[in-house]
Amino acid sequence: MKALHPVRHVIAPRSLRLQLLSRSLLILSAMLLLIGVSQFVLMSHFLYQATASKIRAEVEATQPHLWESFLGGPQTQSDQDEHKETGGGPFFSLNVASIAFINSNYSFRTLDGSPPVLDKKEYLDAFAKRPTMSAYDMARDSSGRVQLLVIVPIQASEDGPRGLIQVGTYIRPTEHVLSELLVVFVALAVSSLLIGLLLFLPILRRTLVPLSNMIDTVQRINAGNLEERVEDNHEQLEIEQLSTAFNAMLDRLETSFDAEREANDRMRRFVADASHELRTPITSIHGFLEVLLRGAAARPDQLQRALKSMYGEAERVTKLVQDLLLLAQLDREPRLVQKDGSITNVIHEMEPQLRLLAGDRHVELNLAPEAYAHFDSDRIKQVILNLFHNAVQHTDPEKGVVRIEVSRENKWLRIAVVDNGPGIPEDKLAKVFERFYRLDSARARSAGGAGLGLAISESIVDRHGGTITCESELGHGATFIVHLPAIDRAPNE
Repeated sequence: MKALHPVRHVIAPRSLRLQLLSRSLLILSAMLLLIGVSQFVLMSHFLYQATASKIRAEVEATQPHLWESFLGGPQTQSDQDEHKETGGGPFFSLNVASIAFINSNYSFRTLDGSPPVLDKKEYLDAFAKRPTMSAYDMARDSSGRVQLLVIVPIQASEDGPRGLIQVGTYIRPTEHVLSELLVVFVALAVSSLLIGLLLFLPILRRTLVPLSNMIDTVQRINAGNLEERVEDNHEQLEIEQLSTAFNAMLDRLETSFDAEREANDRMRRFVADASHELRTPITSIHGFLEVLLRGAAARPDQLQRALKSMYGEAERVTKLVQDLLLLAQLDREPRLVQKDGSITNVIHEMEPQLRLLAGDRHVELNLAPEAYAHFDSDRIKQVILNLFHNAVQHTDPEKGVVRIEVSRENKWLRIAVVDNGPGIPEDKLAKVFERFYRLDSARARSAGGAGLGLAISESIVDRHGGTITCESELGHGATFIVHLPAIDRAPNE
């Protein structure tokens, strides 16, 4: 059976413009909803407090003897007349739904309507302290309708009953006013959203124009058109930062492509030069073997010359292969065995070998006594030997002078190999460290190598964090200078 692969649902990307628009409208709607709810709660509380304050003020403004007559106490003729004028009780400008009296024994007495009965604790608090003008309670009466209740302590007269008057009014009129306010707010909120939508669309479209221009520029960029750049002068900070970062990425990509292209070109030249260098000795060996097979092996003198020639060509091939392997190893950034040491001591150890290699040439050593660095001794010896051998090959066997100088320059250690050879033309100075490069005229080699010594030296110095350069004037010799990071104190030996 075939394995079943899970189906991946690809979510289609949404437009940034639509996302910004929808999220902005969502935030605006949430803010309007919050404002509406807050306004509704505050306004309802304000209206209820205003109603409670008005009822309490009217209760407190009613004459004590009227409350006494309303509660069934003794009445004078004037009280009876005023009692008839007020309809048998106190006068209220609001539509009162219920009136009740609670005496000091917490006995509840209905005076008018259907008053709700509150918890005894509410009445106890009203007896203990005078409620504020805006204090009120909410409760349902026997018919299930909600009433706003105001409790006011009263003293009908000096000898009259003392107790609490509970006045209730229906909240429906107040709710009607709040409903109208809510409808008005909803209409204003919807209108604000529609106006915001109409105004935000062109503003958003204008704001995203630089981003659209970036998209057009990016679509024109490909591997063969990396010099194209995005405009990075915008009014929006984020778009400008994005443009700057994208241009920097293009610069790095262009540099990488150029480096890769150059590396490929160097590799092709390297393979071609290596093939050419190997083909010459192999062709020579093949030719000598062919001569020997044709009968020269029977002649001792010709056999000896052929064998010597083949041996020399074989050594040349061996040296070339060793140099190529060393370059390949250096290209892989090998781990160097570096220790603190004295370059002067290293050159003194090499002095017998250098003088033997120089033959009849004059050798001078100008070495600073304190020349300390952190280096791989074997690799640095190879660099000095390569530079010295190069100088020997390009100086006169009898009148040639080769000088090695070691000095301290601030934080760098300077190693210079100077010769009095014919010098190097200025237009060829930049090529002397290329692999397989040879000078064809001014510095022709008496015993040619493969042209890898200076390239190997450059790689070794580079791995030590240093630099190697060449200074020369045609007819006045050449100077190869190596700079290595110096250390400030002598190593503990």
